[in-house]
Amino acid sequence: MMEDGPPNSSEGQQGWFAARNGSVSSLDLKSVVQPLALNPWDVVLCISGTIISCENAIVVVVIFYTPAFRAPMFLLIGSLATADLLAGLGLILHFAFVYFIPSEAVSLLTVGLLVTSFTASVSSLLTITIDRYLSLYNALTYYSERTVTRTYIMLILTWGASICYGLLPIMGWNCLKEPSACSIVKPLTKNHLIILSVSFFMVFAVMLQLYVQICKIVCRHAHQIAVQRHFLASSHYVTTRKGIATLAVILGTFASCWLPFAIYCLLGDYSYPALYTYITLLPATYNSMINPVIYAFRNQEIQKVLWTVCCGCFSPTMPFRSRSPSDV
Repeated sequence: MMEDGPPNSSEGQQGWFAARNGSVSSLDLKSVVQPLALNPWDVVLCISGTIISCENAIVVVVIFYTPAFRAPMFLLIGSLATADLLAGLGLILHFAFVYFIPSEAVSLLTVGLLVTSFTASVSSLLTITIDRYLSLYNALTYYSERTVTRTYIMLILTWGASICYGLLPIMGWNCLKEPSACSIVKPLTKNHLIILSVSFFMVFAVMLQLYVQICKIVCRHAHQIAVQRHFLASSHYVTTRKGIATLAVILGTFASCWLPFAIYCLLGDYSYPALYTYITLLPATYNSMINPVIYAFRNQEIQKVLWTVCCGCFSPTMPFRSRSPSDV
């Protein structure tokens, strides 16, 4: 929870959010005067970070150690898994530094890591959406050197922008010396969080538009195939509905996880109870937990590798059928 006014330096404790009535939560980045009482919300975030790290570490290792996974779509999935892996590690490190190794400087680093990783995760989802759209819109030229070059450019832009966002608190754009400028996520300033939130809404709007276009292309392709192969109308309807349902689940999951936190970042300020921030932040972390299931573990090639590893017969040179990102 938050204090009604700016906290005195003698009252601050380690963490992100301040609390009302003179107490502070573990999420207010101030120097520690006395040991913090264990916050159940922080425990839940740490457990979530552990699950996120384990899931995405599997994806990163599989993609990194399998030479066949060098196609653009796997590079983008790997980028998403790496971002989510860092997000999970950031949640674990934040918990450890808050309760066991309190340090203002180190806490700034962990907050910077979390900003970088979550920004990279959302941006990677956008690049995957763009890649899926282009694989359908330019199906004949998708498998070319131009696609590889475009993929590397998107990855550079994604991680470059994410690192810049994450460095801002470390470079001095924080509210440690001016508590009244704090946002609901200390030590980030209100202006910093507004920029992040507006960037999210822009990404979401672009993804929504692209998925609408993907749905139109999928419906048109399904109709053309049905006409050419003389399929029944019911078969065409089932295929189209299945494709649209999959896209709806993908976009709906992303929106339900991130929209509450993004909206609250715009409406809330440092005086709001920390409980509200925890309630909206936790679903956002779940997006990094769900991403491997949607984008990696549903992929048949990755499934094959995982099964062969479990069976003890892993071969990094095993052949794969080349698939379009739209199939993933």
